[in-house]
Amino acid sequence: MYGLGNLGDKVTNFTTRVVHGAEYLKNKKAFTLADQFYRSGTSIGANCSEAVGAQTKADYLTKLHIALKEANETSHWIDVMYTSKLIQEDLYKSLRNDCSEICKILTTITKKLKLNIENKL
Repeated sequence: MYGLGNLGDKVTNFTTRVVHGAEYLKNKKAFTLADQFYRSGTSIGANCSEAVGAQTKADYLTKLHIALKEANETSHWIDVMYTSKLIQEDLYKSLRNDCSEICKILTTITKKLKLNIENKL
């Protein structure tokens, strides 16, 4: 994803996995879960893309904070997929790890940016 470096690459790769994962869930007839997973998982990248075009630092922070919230929600749906026995443990761990890594990066960025904005006020 242009403008976000390593985070952008991770989000793009994760979004691709989400799209394929949602299709897999639909094949398992887990339509509602597929929809929830798809919506939150793809929203991470959409909000990161919007952040790149932000007009102010505050707008940038808001978009990345929304992306973090969506990543946390996606993590929840990954847990539900596993506890519902819709995915195997190896896939669960892989998806969970990728999502957790994105959450950690977004948390670090948003905390630092928030401090930076507050210190300039």
